[in-house]
Amino acid sequence: MTLAEQIVSAAKAQGISIATAESCTGGMVAASLTDVPGSSAAFECGFVTYSNAAKQKMLGVLPETLDAHGAVSEPVALEMAQGAIDASQATLSVAITGIAGPGGSDHKPEGRVCFAVAQSGLDATSQTIEFGALGRAQVRAAAREHAKHLLLAAMTP
Repeated sequence: MTLAEQIVSAAKAQGISIATAESCTGGMVAASLTDVPGSSAAFECGFVTYSNAAKQKMLGVLPETLDAHGAVSEPVALEMAQGAIDASQATLSVAITGIAGPGGSDHKPEGRVCFAVAQSGLDATSQTIEFGALGRAQVRAAAREHAKHLLLAAMTP
């Protein structure tokens, strides 16, 4: 069974509905989950919020958070994940914001991706992974897979 199939199966078994809030992955996690037949029983929706304006309008990310930390930060990822729960009927969400490349800076290098997971009734969690300058496609693919692992872990006791 693929990772996406495991996620859909676990979500169905537990009555969990999933939302994604994606920036640098551009909907890749949502696409991966909805590739699974029967995923409509577990997948609620996906938000692709590439711009800061979209993060604010669609997910309720605060301008102050963006100003203080920048879009690629755990505080923004946390607000994205919670915003996906608040803006949908989902009970579990994952958020991704990062620098896929090419480029970056000394302060925020290529390959840095921030993740957050939110669940109804629980505190959201976040983490940053430094994938390194693997190239745009590889960073995005690695971020997609890591986000799926986070979703599965959130449903595993």
